Amino acid sequence: MNLAYIDPGSGSIILQVVLASCIGGVAMFWSKLKTLFGGKKPSGTDGAGTKTDGDAPSKPE
Repeated sequence: MNLAYIDPGSGSIILQVVLASCIGGVAMFWSKLKTLFGGKKPSGTDGAGTKTDGDAPSKPE
């Protein structure tokens, strides 16, 4: 007797949950992953660790 049977409906839901979890995890840490693999520092700081405006557009006064 085979008790490990998963019908197609349950299997597709399990697959959807696994894929959504992986994509959600990547989306949450996207900026950290981008700097880790991209080799660039975040645009909000300079080399001394102080905040800069980066490429932010100027605000009209």
